[in-house]
Formats: sequence, structure tokens, C-alpha cells
Amino acid sequence: MSTAADVLFRAMLVGVGGTVVLDLWAEFLARVMGVPATNWAMVGRWLGNMPRGRFVQRSMTNAEPVNGELAVGWVAHYVIGTLYGVVLFAVLGAGWIAQPTLLPPMILAWVLVVTPYCIMMPSMGAGIAGAKTPKPNVTRLRALVAHSVFGLGMYATALALTRVTPIA
Repeated sequence: MSTAADVLFRAMLVGVGGTVVLDLWAEFLARVMGVPATNWAMVGRWLGNMPRGRFVQRSMTNAEPVNGELAVGWVAHYVIGTLYGVVLFAVLGAGWIAQPTLLPPMILAWVLVVTPYCIMMPSMGAGIAGAKTPKPNVTRLRALVAHSVFGLGMYATALALTRVTPIA
């Protein structure tokens, strides 16, 4: 029988797995299609300026650099992905972790796209849903596709985990 800690750990792995799949997708796009990947140093710079009272930046390239900003950005990326796995578990319970289906992680991923649209992009100088970027619709589509890939990754990870170690 699985304990609550086992199920929670599995939920965290689901979030990490989704994040890994997202990163592999970004690497594919960068290498094969020439699409630049997210610059996690800028996310780290944004987060690193928050303790200084600077929550909104006009331009991340002009924001004050932060020591270790690349590492901060990558750690934040994986912490957020892990938390999304836990949110999925919190909403759906252990039943989904034991018998995963595709639609719930996809819906969660699509709902959570509001985070970059309404918090990250505006706070990093890109406007709401990337309105201030050179190609706003491309920016929006890339975020939606990335979240979709993340949702697929969470599902694939949960499915793989159930095949390796089923929950009793």
C-alpha cells in the first residue's frame, strides 16, 4: 500500500517530468527549427530583483543583473513545474496518480498559461500576454504550445510511473 508521502513524491515527479519534457521540446525547437529557448537568466534576474523591491521591469535586459541569475531562473523553472504536479494531485487526488488520463493535466496546463500571460510577461516588460513583444501572437502561441507540451509531459510521466511502480 502506498503512503500519502509516496503519492505526494510521485506527484512531484510528475511535475519534474513535465518540466523535463518541456525542456527537451525547447531544445528540439532551438536546434532543429532555430527557435530561441527561454532565457532563464532573465527569469532569475526578475526574481532576484524582487527582494530589492523591484517587482516590475520595463525591460529585462536593462534590469540590474543579479548574481547567479541563470541558476536562480533554472531552479525557479523546476520548482514551479514541481508545484504544478502537486497542484494536479491536490485537485484530482491519488486516483489520478494511480490511473492517469490525458485531459486533466492538459486542462491544468492551459489554465495555468494565465501565469505567464498575466504575471510574468507584464512584470518582465513584455506587456499582458506579450502585447509589447515584436510578434505578440507568436509569443502567445509559443506560451500556449509550451504549456501544452508540459501537460503532455506530466501525463506521460504519470503513465510511465504507473507502469514502473503501480500504486497499490
